[in-house]
Amino acid sequence: MTTMQTDLDGAYQFCQHLAKSHYENFPVASILLPKKLRQPISVIYAFARTADDFADEGQANQNTRLQQLDDYSTALEQINHQNYQGSEPIFIALADVIQQHELPIVLFEDLLSAFKQDVVKNRYINFEEVLNYCQRSANPVGRLLLYLNGTPTQQQLQQSDAICTALQLINFYQDIVQDYTEQDRIYIPQDELTAAGLTESDIVQANSHKIAPLIRSLYHRTEQIMAFGHSLGCQLSGRLGWEIRAMTLGGIQTLALLKQQQDSNLLVRPRLSRWLMIKVITVSISKNGYRQFAKQLLK
Repeated sequence: MTTMQTDLDGAYQFCQHLAKSHYENFPVASILLPKKLRQPISVIYAFARTADDFADEGQANQNTRLQQLDDYSTALEQINHQNYQGSEPIFIALADVIQQHELPIVLFEDLLSAFKQDVVKNRYINFEEVLNYCQRSANPVGRLLLYLNGTPTQQQLQQSDAICTALQLINFYQDIVQDYTEQDRIYIPQDELTAAGLTESDIVQANSHKIAPLIRSLYHRTEQIMAFGHSLGCQLSGRLGWEIRAMTLGGIQTLALLKQQQDSNLLVRPRLSRWLMIKVITVSISKNGYRQFAKQLLK
């Protein structure tokens, strides 16, 4: 075995260990995924996870965070020109994944642009700005998954974008209080807060009835976005289709729980019980079962 091959094998092992050791529920850990996709997805995850940590974790100042992300941009540019000479295992493996699967480099650049935005921006003027952020922070992951599986159609890419945007929005709505108190970050559009006669402090009040109409409006828009894309998993065969159906249905179920609690404690993060998680996975095995359950929740 050549030294180059040894380095590449070690780089893949590094990425897989990082993906498996992280607490986050990421597709790479899913038993639903086709085995052939788990290794390249672990590399994409390692890239995204470490870059996201540069933006959000630790005590580094803004300039340091941006420099770390710029270094990632430089490595991506070298990979794009097929001349990466560094020793970082993530980029050694990523260069191989991008070349083997002919992945669009712009999707990785979009992710980095979103992480850089996280460093310098913590308020969003309107819903269009939020959607633009989702387009770069979430949608590339879904598109990369489809490209790993083959050549997606334009409709499949658009449906994937809708699912990923909706999942990102649902994540925002689960963490409204946490994002505000821990990161000083608000994804509720500023113009809509103002139009509703609300201040930023209203989003963390124990009595959430005042903000409920605005939140209901955001839930409704997210539901519409999800409804556009939710049939994607039914178009894909095998374990990948199962995986996408399960992820989509998990988001739909979480949004349903958010809607149910809007008249009690609106800002408490809902949790999918173990029973519900098992039900989501089980129902997603069958395309017909998935369609019926999703239709029921999206009514």
